[in-house]
Amino acid sequence: MTEHVEWSEPEATAAPVNAPVTPADAADAARLVSFGLQPKLQPARDQEYAELLRRYREDPPFARLADAVAAGLGLIVLEVSPRAGMAVTAAEDSVFAVRMGDYARRASADSGDRFLHGLAHLAVAAMAFPRPEDLADDGYIGRVSVNGVDAFVRQACRRLEERAEETGENTDPATDAPGLEAAWRIWARRSSTGATKDARRLAGSTTGIIAKAVAFLTDSGFLQRTGDESGGTFRTTARYQLQVRDLAGSAALAELLELGIVPVTDGTATLLPAEDTDDLELAAGAGLPFHS
Repeated sequence: MTEHVEWSEPEATAAPVNAPVTPADAADAARLVSFGLQPKLQPARDQEYAELLRRYREDPPFARLADAVAAGLGLIVLEVSPRAGMAVTAAEDSVFAVRMGDYARRASADSGDRFLHGLAHLAVAAMAFPRPEDLADDGYIGRVSVNGVDAFVRQACRRLEERAEETGENTDPATDAPGLEAAWRIWARRSSTGATKDARRLAGSTTGIIAKAVAFLTDSGFLQRTGDESGGTFRTTARYQLQVRDLAGSAALAELLELGIVPVTDGTATLLPAEDTDDLELAAGAGLPFHS
């Protein structure tokens, strides 16, 4: 008799399949989306968040409602899980979209640095997840450092310069040239650190630009700082993996990875910096995780 009661209880308490959506349901769905917009909030540390995630996974009508709320705000739901929470990214027309031009203006007064900021984000993504299997593995944690990213980009610049010389194209590139081919000179000729009188890193140096990028990614819940060595070391979060996975088909990221120089390392730098000079334009699609 006891066994019969245990089996019948879920049926007695289950919600009707066609139960109408109530204002309370809509409020809960919006609440869940609002949690998703707080990237540093962890479900394991917030009981209400964890309960709404459980409801999303177990109550299909509620999940559809939450998805609709997100869509109405111009958000794309990447994943809903205990590890990532409600991970969302902004569509291009969303009020929540961050554009590279806006980011670069906040990070630097020099509009000519727009490409450099985009390339910094691109390089962090490439170093954090250098292989397709890294993006596919939910347990994979990427590690990067400011100096390591700078060393990686400078190695990419040298590879691009060598490729241009081999093909006899080591001149100013045509306007329709691939983004990285058109822009390797920018990074290679910019000072790696610069220097102020009190030995602080210059904001316009390449490591200064990378530092701005990783600070933004950390504030956005994509990276977590793990130390101060090598200019600052960081580990990836589940949200960043989902973000890069969503954008992995971008032409600029593919081109950078195809150079075949991205190491799977702890993020430490191994290369010497190059010399300093002028600026070019932003390569289209280089602004991960931004819209152009």
